[in-house]
Amino acid sequence: MEPRARGRILYKLGGVAIAAMAIAAALSVAATLAQEHPALIIQRGLEMKTRDGVTLRADVYRPRGDEKFPVILTRTPYDKSNVAGTCTRVAEAGYVCVAQDVRGRWSSDGEWYPFKHETEDGYDTIEWLAHQPWSTGVIGMWGASYVGATQLLAAIARPPHLAGMFPIITASNYHENWTYQGGAFEQWFNESWTSGLAEDTLRRRVNGHVNSLNWAPTLPLANYPIIDAADTKNLAPYFQDWLAHPDYDDYWKQWAIDADYSRINVPAYHVGGWYDIFLGGTIKNFLGLKAGAGNFFAKENQRMVIEIGGHAGGGQKIGDVDFGPDARWDSTGLLIRWYDFLFKQAPNGLDKEKPVRVFTMGENKWRDFDSWPPAEARPKRFYLSSAGKANSSAGDGQLMSIPPVAGAADTFKYDPVNPAPTRGGPLCCQQDLLLPGPKEQADIEKRNDVLIYS
Repeated sequence: MEPRARGRILYKLGGVAIAAMAIAAALSVAATLAQEHPALIIQRGLEMKTRDGVTLRADVYRPRGDEKFPVILTRTPYDKSNVAGTCTRVAEAGYVCVAQDVRGRWSSDGEWYPFKHETEDGYDTIEWLAHQPWSTGVIGMWGASYVGATQLLAAIARPPHLAGMFPIITASNYHENWTYQGGAFEQWFNESWTSGLAEDTLRRRVNGHVNSLNWAPTLPLANYPIIDAADTKNLAPYFQDWLAHPDYDDYWKQWAIDADYSRINVPAYHVGGWYDIFLGGTIKNFLGLKAGAGNFFAKENQRMVIEIGGHAGGGQKIGDVDFGPDARWDSTGLLIRWYDFLFKQAPNGLDKEKPVRVFTMGENKWRDFDSWPPAEARPKRFYLSSAGKANSSAGDGQLMSIPPVAGAADTFKYDPVNPAPTRGGPLCCQQDLLLPGPKEQADIEKRNDVLIYS
C-alpha cells in the first residue's frame, strides 16, 4: 500500500488504532505476568453489571486448577493495576484476589462521585463473586484510604457472602474526619485529592473527542480547539457539594460509617498510623465495631494495629526520624495471616494474640494490649503558662503539670503575606514541599509569630 494512503486509513481509524495498541499492550503485560507466575491464572477486565446496569471491570488473580478458593476483593478508584504485586502474593497464598475499578474510574463505566455508589456497587460485586465457578462463596475485602471506605460502606448493606475486612488507614465519618477537621475545611487534602482524581475524569472525557475531522473547517485557524474541551468544566461536582455542606447534615449522614456500626456484622482487622490523617477514624471504627457490631462474633473479632506512618508513608524512617529496624513490618503478610485465620482456621497463633498491637514511639518497640486505650493508661493534664512573652523558642512559655498561679496573655501578629508554615504532620497527597511525618521545626520556632510552650 502506498504510504500516504496507509496514513489516511490510520488517520480515519483514529481511536480504533489507539485502542488496538492499548489492548496489545495490556495483553503483553498479562503474558509477562503469566510467565513470571506460572502457578497463577490472571484475567484482565472481567466484567460485571451492577443493579442499575453499569459495567464494572476487575482483574482476577487465582491459582491454577479447578479448585475453588476464598476471594479477597479490593475496590479502588486509583487504578486496579497498581495492586498487581499484592494480588499476586495473595493468590500465591491460596486465594482468588480480585481488584476492581470502582464506578467511573479507569476501566469501569459510569459517573464517579465519592462514596455515593459504594454501598450498592460493593454489595453487587460481593454477591457476584460468590457465584463465580472459582469461588467458595466466602468473600473478604482489603485496601487503604478510600479503599477502606469501599469496604465499610459495602459492609453496611450486609451482603450475605462478606465474611471479613482489612481496612487500612481510613475514616469513620466523611464529614468529621475526612472533608472537615474540627469544623474547618481540610483544604490541602481536599484540593490535592480532588485534583488527582480529576486527572482520570478528564482523560475519560477527552477520550473519543479527539477527531480532528470534526473541526477541520474551523476558521480562523487560531480557533482550532486541539481537543474538544466543552465537557471539561465540571470535573468534580462533589467538591462544590462539600463546600455547600459545611455542617454535618443529611448530605453526610447518608454514608456515615459511625452511625451504622450495628449494621456491620463481619470481623475486621483495622490498620492505623500515628502520622495518618485518618488515625482518629481508624480507632473509632475499631472501638465502635467492638462495642456495637451487629453480632457477637463480629464484636469479638475486631483487631487493630497502629504503625508509625500511615498516609505519611511506611518503613523505618518517617519524616526526619529513624524509628529503628523494628518499625518495618509486613502489612500484606498480616493480611494473609488474618484471612488464613478467619477463612481457613489455620493454627497461625492469631487467636492467641492480643487484639491491639501498637508501635510505641520513643522506645521504638511494638507493644500488645487487651484494649484501647490500655487499661493502665491515665490521662494527664498540662497547662500553658508565660509572662506574656511566649513568642518563639527564645520566649518564656512553659508547659506545666500544675495550674500556674498567675500568668499573662500571649499575642502574636499574623501576616497573611508571610504566614508561619506548616511542616510535616499527618499530611496526605504530598508534594516535594509538603513532606509528611515528624519534621525538624527549629527554624520555624525562631519566628516571632509562633507561640511555644516547653
